[in-house]
Amino acid sequence: MIHVQHISKSYGDIAALRGVSFHIQPGEIVGLLGPNGAGKSTAIKIITGFLHPDEGAVEIDGHNVLTQLRAVQAKIGYLSENTPLYPELSVQGYLQLAARLRSLPKADLPRLLSAAVYGTGLQEYLTRPIASLSKGLRQRLGLAQAILHEPRFLILDEPTVGLDPTQIVEIRALIKSLAQQSTILFSSHILSEVEAICDRVIIIINGELRADQSLRALGQSNDATLVLQSEPEGVAEALGSLAGIAQAQPAQSADGYPAWRISGSSDITPAIFELARQHNWALRELRRDTVTLESFFNQLATTA
Repeated sequence: MIHVQHISKSYGDIAALRGVSFHIQPGEIVGLLGPNGAGKSTAIKIITGFLHPDEGAVEIDGHNVLTQLRAVQAKIGYLSENTPLYPELSVQGYLQLAARLRSLPKADLPRLLSAAVYGTGLQEYLTRPIASLSKGLRQRLGLAQAILHEPRFLILDEPTVGLDPTQIVEIRALIKSLAQQSTILFSSHILSEVEAICDRVIIIINGELRADQSLRALGQSNDATLVLQSEPEGVAEALGSLAGIAQAQPAQSADGYPAWRISGSSDITPAIFELARQHNWALRELRRDTVTLESFFNQLATTA
C-alpha cells in the first residue's frame, strides 16, 4: 500500500531525514514515533506531497507522490494535530464544504456525511457553530472530515488530544474499524494510545529510522525473573546448566527476596520451573519478562 524508499530531506545544514525507508501493508495501523524534532512531521509532509524529498521516493497504492500527486491526495485522509477549522461555520456546513472541496458525487453525499457524522458522534451538534465547540468536539470534527471521502490511506496526528476518557475509547474503536477500509499511519506522543491501537511502530530519531517493530513481537521477551523464598546454594550454577540460558544474574526483588534475572534464546520459564521443583526451591515468583513500548522507546532515545 505505502512504500517509502530512502527519503532524505535537509533544511539548510540541518538534516531532518536521512535515508528513511519503510513499507506499510493494506489494513495495517502503524504508529509513527519519535522525540520532538526527530523528523516525523517532515516524513508526513513528504508522504502527503506537501514537501518534496531531496532524495528518495514515495508510492501510495501504486501511485508516485511526486508525479501523480492529485491521484495520491484523493486517496488520503489527514487529521493534523491542530485541525484548521472555520469557526463561523456550523458542523454541517463545514463537512459540506469539505465534501465540495473534494468534489464528492452528490449522489453519495447523504451516505458519506451520515457515516462520518455518526462514526464520530457528531449527530447532536450539526447546527452548532464550530466556535462554540469544545476541544474534544473540534477534534472529532477534524476526524470526520478526514474520513468523509472513505480514504484508502489515513494519517492521524495526535487524534485523541483533548478528548475525555469515554471519547478516547470511542475514537479507538472507530480507528480500529476504519482499518477495514483504510491503511492508517498514527502519530502520537502518548505511547499507551499507540500500544492500544497500533499493530506496529516505526521509530524515527535524529532523522534516522531506528526501529520498525511489531508490537506483538515487542512484548515477547525471552528473559525471565525468578524469585525465591530464600537463597539456597548453587542456584546460579544450576541455572547456568540449563540449555538455552545465556546468563543468570543475581538481583533482589522489590520486597527484598533473592531474585535472578535470566536471559535465554527462547521461553525458558518451563525449564526453570522444573529445575526449581527438582531442587525443592521455595518459589515465590517466576515470570517471563515483557518489554513495554515505553521502555523500548526510551532505550532507543537515550542511546541515540
